[in-house]
Amino acid sequence: MRLVFAGTPQAAVPSLTAILGSRHELVAVVTRPDAPSGRGRSVAASPVAQVAAGVGIKVLKPRRPSEPAFLARLSQLAPDCCPVVAYGGLLPPPALDIPPKGWVNLHFSVLPAWRGAAPVQRALMAGDEVTGATTFRLVEQLDAGPIYGLLTETVRPEDTAGSLLARLAEHGAQLLVRTLDGIEDGALEAQPQPVEGVSLAPKVKVEDAQVTWTDAADGIDRHIRGCTPAPGAWTTVGRQRVKLGPVGVRPDVDGLAAGEVAVEKNAVLVGTGTHAVELDMVQAPGKPWMRAADWARGRRTETTRFGTR
Repeated sequence: MRLVFAGTPQAAVPSLTAILGSRHELVAVVTRPDAPSGRGRSVAASPVAQVAAGVGIKVLKPRRPSEPAFLARLSQLAPDCCPVVAYGGLLPPPALDIPPKGWVNLHFSVLPAWRGAAPVQRALMAGDEVTGATTFRLVEQLDAGPIYGLLTETVRPEDTAGSLLARLAEHGAQLLVRTLDGIEDGALEAQPQPVEGVSLAPKVKVEDAQVTWTDAADGIDRHIRGCTPAPGAWTTVGRQRVKLGPVGVRPDVDGLAAGEVAVEKNAVLVGTGTHAVELDMVQAPGKPWMRAADWARGRRTETTRFGTR
Protein backbone atom coordinates (compact mmCIF):
# COMPACT_ATOMS: atom_id res chain seq x y z
CA MET A 1 0.00 0.00 0.00
CA ARG A 2 0.94 3.61 -0.52
CA LEU A 3 1.23 5.23 2.93
CA VAL A 4 1.58 8.62 4.59
CA PHE A 5 2.67 8.24 8.22
CA ALA A 6 1.70 10.75 10.91
CA GLY A 7 3.59 10.93 14.22
CA THR A 8 5.70 13.24 16.31
CA PRO A 9 7.50 12.02 19.49
CA GLN A 10 10.09 9.33 20.13
CA ALA A 11 7.32 6.83 20.89
CA ALA A 12 6.29 7.01 17.21
CA VAL A 13 9.78 6.29 15.87
CA PRO A 14 9.66 2.46 16.24
CA SER A 15 6.48 2.42 14.14
CA LEU A 16 8.05 4.63 11.49
CA THR A 17 11.12 2.39 11.42
CA ALA A 18 8.99 -0.75 11.15
CA ILE A 19 7.00 0.72 8.25
CA LEU A 20 10.22 1.68 6.46
CA GLY A 21 11.25 -1.97 6.70
CA SER A 22 7.89 -3.32 5.55
CA ARG A 23 6.53 -4.14 2.10
CA HIS A 24 4.56 -0.88 2.00
CA GLU A 25 5.54 2.30 0.14
CA LEU A 26 6.01 5.27 2.46
CA VAL A 27 5.69 8.47 0.41
CA ALA A 28 5.63 11.13 3.16
CA VAL A 29 5.52 11.81 6.88
CA VAL A 30 3.27 14.30 8.67
CA THR A 31 4.52 15.68 11.99
CA ARG A 32 4.13 18.68 14.27
CA PRO A 33 6.09 21.87 13.50
CA ASP A 34 9.56 22.35 14.93
CA ALA A 35 9.42 23.32 18.62
CA PRO A 36 11.71 24.23 21.55
CA SER A 37 13.38 21.15 23.00
CA GLY A 38 15.96 20.17 25.63
CA ARG A 39 17.63 22.18 28.38
CA GLY A 40 18.58 25.03 26.08
CA ARG A 41 15.05 25.14 24.60
CA SER A 42 16.49 25.45 21.12
CA VAL A 43 14.03 24.89 18.28
CA ALA A 44 14.35 21.40 16.81
CA ALA A 45 12.51 19.07 14.46
CA SER A 46 10.47 16.28 16.02
CA PRO A 47 12.07 12.83 16.45
CA VAL A 48 9.87 11.51 13.63
CA ALA A 49 10.88 14.36 11.33
CA GLN A 50 14.56 13.73 12.03
CA VAL A 51 14.32 10.02 11.18
CA ALA A 52 12.29 10.64 8.04
CA ALA A 53 14.61 13.37 6.78
CA GLY A 54 17.60 11.12 7.45
CA VAL A 55 16.31 8.54 4.98
CA GLY A 56 15.06 11.03 2.39
CA ILE A 57 11.33 10.82 3.10
CA LYS A 58 9.28 13.96 2.42
CA VAL A 59 8.22 15.67 5.70
CA LEU A 60 5.08 17.81 6.04
CA LYS A 61 4.72 20.09 9.08
CA PRO A 62 1.34 21.84 8.94
CA ARG A 63 0.52 24.19 11.80
CA ARG A 64 -2.97 22.74 11.64
CA PRO A 65 -4.00 19.64 9.66
CA SER A 66 -7.14 21.51 8.65
CA GLU A 67 -5.15 23.96 6.48
CA PRO A 68 -6.36 23.87 2.85
CA ALA A 69 -2.78 23.75 1.55
CA PHE A 70 -2.03 20.66 3.65
CA LEU A 71 -5.25 18.92 2.62
CA ALA A 72 -4.46 19.63 -1.03
CA ARG A 73 -0.93 18.25 -0.66
CA LEU A 74 -2.21 15.13 1.09
CA SER A 75 -4.69 14.57 -1.73
CA GLN A 76 -1.88 14.92 -4.28
CA LEU A 77 0.15 12.26 -2.46
CA ALA A 78 -2.85 9.90 -2.88
CA PRO A 79 -2.16 7.54 0.06
CA ASP A 80 -4.16 4.33 0.26
CA CYS A 81 -3.90 4.43 4.06
CA CYS A 82 -2.43 6.72 6.72
CA PRO A 83 -0.98 5.05 9.83
CA VAL A 84 -0.75 7.45 12.78
CA VAL A 85 1.06 7.19 16.13
CA ALA A 86 0.97 10.01 18.68
CA TYR A 87 0.72 12.73 16.05
CA GLY A 88 -0.56 15.33 18.52
CA GLY A 89 -3.00 17.16 16.24
CA LEU A 90 -6.73 16.79 15.69
CA LEU A 91 -7.39 15.42 12.21
CA PRO A 92 -10.53 16.98 10.68
CA PRO A 93 -13.11 15.03 8.63
CA PRO A 94 -11.74 16.28 5.27
CA ALA A 95 -8.36 14.76 6.17
CA LEU A 96 -9.92 11.53 7.43
CA ASP A 97 -11.76 11.14 4.13
CA ILE A 98 -8.69 11.33 1.86
CA PRO A 99 -7.17 7.82 2.14
CA PRO A 100 -9.68 5.21 0.92
CA LYS A 101 -8.58 2.76 3.61
CA GLY A 102 -8.66 5.41 6.30
CA TRP A 103 -6.29 6.46 9.07
CA VAL A 104 -5.09 3.58 11.25
CA ASN A 105 -4.10 4.68 14.74
CA LEU A 106 -1.80 2.82 17.13
CA HIS A 107 -3.00 3.72 20.64
CA PHE A 108 -1.15 2.68 23.78
CA SER A 109 -3.97 1.05 25.74
CA VAL A 110 -6.44 -1.79 25.33
CA LEU A 111 -9.42 0.19 24.07
CA PRO A 112 -11.97 1.24 25.16
CA ALA A 113 -9.89 1.71 28.31
CA TRP A 114 -7.92 4.96 28.56
CA ARG A 115 -9.07 6.93 25.55
CA GLY A 116 -7.11 10.16 25.34
CA ALA A 117 -3.67 11.76 25.39
CA ALA A 118 -2.05 9.98 28.36
CA PRO A 119 -3.10 6.31 28.40
CA VAL A 120 0.19 4.94 29.75
CA GLN A 121 0.47 7.52 32.53
CA ARG A 122 -3.14 7.06 33.59
CA ALA A 123 -2.91 3.26 33.55
CA LEU A 124 0.09 3.37 35.87
CA MET A 125 -1.47 5.91 38.19
CA ALA A 126 -4.63 3.81 38.40
CA GLY A 127 -2.67 0.69 39.33
CA ASP A 128 -3.55 -1.39 36.26
CA GLU A 129 -1.72 -4.71 36.26
CA VAL A 130 -2.10 -5.21 32.51
CA THR A 131 -2.27 -2.68 29.69
CA GLY A 132 -1.44 -2.92 25.99
CA ALA A 133 -1.81 -1.35 22.55
CA THR A 134 -4.62 -1.23 20.01
CA THR A 135 -4.85 -0.50 16.29
CA PHE A 136 -8.12 1.06 15.17
CA ARG A 137 -9.60 3.22 12.43
CA LEU A 138 -9.81 6.90 13.29
CA VAL A 139 -13.24 8.52 13.47
CA GLU A 140 -14.29 11.96 14.64
CA GLN A 141 -14.99 10.78 18.19
CA LEU A 142 -11.96 10.49 20.49
CA ASP A 143 -10.31 7.06 20.15
CA ALA A 144 -13.72 5.49 19.50
CA GLY A 145 -13.19 3.92 16.08
CA PRO A 146 -13.50 0.21 15.24
CA ILE A 147 -10.63 -2.04 16.27
CA TYR A 148 -8.29 -4.00 13.98
CA GLY A 149 -6.00 -5.66 16.54
CA LEU A 150 -4.53 -5.47 20.02
CA LEU A 151 -1.80 -6.79 22.26
CA THR A 152 -1.41 -6.88 26.02
CA GLU A 153 1.58 -5.99 28.20
CA THR A 154 2.11 -6.75 31.89
CA VAL A 155 2.85 -3.70 34.01
CA ARG A 156 6.02 -4.36 36.02
CA PRO A 157 6.35 -3.16 39.63
CA GLU A 158 9.28 -0.90 38.71
CA ASP A 159 7.72 0.52 35.54
CA THR A 160 7.60 4.25 34.95
CA ALA A 161 5.52 5.85 32.23
CA GLY A 162 8.74 6.14 30.24
CA SER A 163 9.81 2.49 30.47
CA LEU A 164 6.31 1.12 29.86
CA LEU A 165 5.73 3.41 26.88
CA ALA A 166 9.06 2.35 25.38
CA ARG A 167 8.04 -1.33 25.48
CA LEU A 168 4.59 -0.62 24.09
CA ALA A 169 6.10 1.48 21.30
CA GLU A 170 8.39 -1.37 20.23
CA HIS A 171 5.77 -4.12 20.44
CA GLY A 172 3.05 -1.88 19.01
CA ALA A 173 5.13 -1.12 15.93
CA GLN A 174 4.92 -4.76 14.88
CA LEU A 175 1.19 -4.81 15.57
CA LEU A 176 0.76 -1.76 13.33
CA VAL A 177 2.63 -3.35 10.43
CA ARG A 178 0.63 -6.58 10.80
CA THR A 179 -2.54 -4.50 10.75
CA LEU A 180 -1.49 -2.70 7.56
CA ASP A 181 -0.62 -6.05 5.95
CA GLY A 182 -4.04 -7.44 6.86
CA ILE A 183 -5.84 -4.39 5.51
CA GLU A 184 -3.98 -4.60 2.20
CA ASP A 185 -4.64 -8.34 1.90
CA GLY A 186 -8.33 -7.90 2.70
CA ALA A 187 -7.92 -10.38 5.57
CA LEU A 188 -8.66 -7.91 8.37
CA GLU A 189 -11.87 -6.06 9.12
CA ALA A 190 -12.29 -3.59 11.96
CA GLN A 191 -14.72 -4.55 14.72
CA PRO A 192 -16.74 -2.07 16.83
CA GLN A 193 -15.30 -1.21 20.22
CA PRO A 194 -17.08 -2.61 23.29
CA VAL A 195 -19.57 -0.15 24.76
CA GLU A 196 -18.56 -1.05 28.31
CA GLY A 197 -15.25 -0.35 30.01
CA VAL A 198 -14.69 3.14 28.61
CA SER A 199 -12.26 5.28 30.63
CA LEU A 200 -10.60 8.58 29.77
CA ALA A 201 -6.92 9.52 29.89
CA PRO A 202 -6.58 13.31 29.74
CA LYS A 203 -3.14 14.87 29.52
CA VAL A 204 -1.25 14.90 32.85
CA LYS A 205 -0.48 18.56 33.52
CA VAL A 206 2.25 19.89 35.81
CA GLU A 207 -0.29 20.76 38.48
CA ASP A 208 -1.63 17.19 38.35
CA ALA A 209 1.83 15.84 39.19
CA GLN A 210 1.98 17.25 42.73
CA VAL A 211 2.23 14.51 45.37
CA THR A 212 -0.54 14.36 47.96
CA TRP A 213 1.17 12.93 51.02
CA THR A 214 -2.10 12.08 52.76
CA ASP A 215 -2.70 9.45 50.07
CA ALA A 216 -1.73 5.82 50.69
CA ALA A 217 1.91 4.90 50.11
CA ASP A 218 1.06 2.53 47.26
CA GLY A 219 -0.94 5.26 45.52
CA ILE A 220 1.92 7.74 45.89
CA ASP A 221 4.33 5.20 44.41
CA ARG A 222 2.04 4.73 41.37
CA HIS A 223 1.47 8.46 41.03
CA ILE A 224 5.18 9.25 40.92
CA ARG A 225 5.99 6.45 38.48
CA GLY A 226 3.10 7.56 36.27
CA CYS A 227 4.52 11.10 36.15
CA THR A 228 8.06 9.91 35.34
CA PRO A 229 9.73 11.23 33.24
CA ALA A 230 7.10 13.82 32.28
CA PRO A 231 5.75 16.06 33.60
CA GLY A 232 7.73 14.94 36.67
CA ALA A 233 6.27 14.39 40.15
CA TRP A 234 6.91 17.18 42.62
CA THR A 235 6.29 18.43 46.13
CA THR A 236 7.07 21.59 48.06
CA VAL A 237 9.53 22.43 50.82
CA GLY A 238 8.48 25.84 52.10
CA ARG A 239 8.05 27.89 48.94
CA GLN A 240 10.37 25.73 46.83
CA ARG A 241 9.18 23.09 44.41
CA VAL A 242 11.21 19.88 44.53
CA LYS A 243 10.99 17.13 41.90
CA LEU A 244 10.95 13.49 42.98
CA GLY A 245 12.03 10.32 41.23
CA PRO A 246 10.35 6.95 41.89
CA VAL A 247 10.18 5.95 45.54
CA GLY A 248 10.36 2.72 47.49
CA VAL A 249 7.37 1.64 49.58
CA ARG A 250 8.33 0.94 53.21
CA PRO A 251 5.48 -0.91 54.97
CA ASP A 252 7.89 -1.59 57.84
CA VAL A 253 8.04 2.11 58.79
CA ASP A 254 5.10 3.70 60.61
CA GLY A 255 4.74 6.71 62.85
CA LEU A 256 5.57 9.52 60.44
CA ALA A 257 2.91 12.13 59.78
CA ALA A 258 1.90 12.74 56.17
CA GLY A 259 4.67 14.77 54.54
CA GLU A 260 7.04 14.45 57.51
CA VAL A 261 10.61 13.70 56.42
CA ALA A 262 12.95 11.54 58.51
CA VAL A 263 16.63 11.45 57.59
CA GLU A 264 18.32 8.24 58.66
CA LYS A 265 21.87 7.05 58.13
CA ASN A 266 21.12 5.23 54.90
CA ALA A 267 17.63 6.41 53.96
CA VAL A 268 15.38 9.43 53.61
CA LEU A 269 11.82 8.51 54.57
CA VAL A 270 8.55 10.40 54.12
CA GLY A 271 5.26 9.79 55.92
CA THR A 272 2.08 9.18 53.93
CA GLY A 273 -1.54 8.39 54.71
CA THR A 274 -0.46 4.82 55.51
CA HIS A 275 3.19 3.80 55.94
CA ALA A 276 6.36 5.53 54.79
CA VAL A 277 8.03 5.74 51.40
CA GLU A 278 11.78 5.99 50.83
CA LEU A 279 13.10 8.67 48.49
CA ASP A 280 15.71 7.84 45.87
CA MET A 281 16.43 10.81 43.58
CA VAL A 282 15.56 14.45 44.22
CA GLN A 283 15.94 17.60 42.11
CA ALA A 284 15.90 20.94 43.89
CA PRO A 285 15.27 24.15 41.89
CA GLY A 286 18.23 25.01 39.68
CA LYS A 287 20.12 21.87 40.71
CA PRO A 288 20.89 18.56 39.00
CA TRP A 289 19.26 15.33 40.13
CA MET A 290 20.95 13.95 43.23
CA ARG A 291 20.58 11.15 45.74
CA ALA A 292 18.03 11.95 48.41
CA ALA A 293 20.62 11.47 51.17
CA ASP A 294 22.92 14.03 49.53
CA TRP A 295 20.03 16.45 49.13
CA ALA A 296 19.04 16.05 52.77
CA ARG A 297 22.61 16.58 54.00
CA GLY A 298 22.87 19.75 51.94
CA ARG A 299 19.91 21.40 53.61
CA ARG A 300 20.69 24.00 56.26
CA THR A 301 17.88 22.98 58.60
CA GLU A 302 17.63 19.66 60.40
CA THR A 303 13.88 19.31 60.01
CA THR A 304 11.99 19.10 56.74
CA ARG A 305 8.32 18.70 55.97
CA PHE A 306 6.85 18.38 52.52
CA GLY A 307 3.75 20.39 51.69
CA THR A 308 0.61 18.45 50.99
CA ARG A 309 -2.67 19.31 49.35
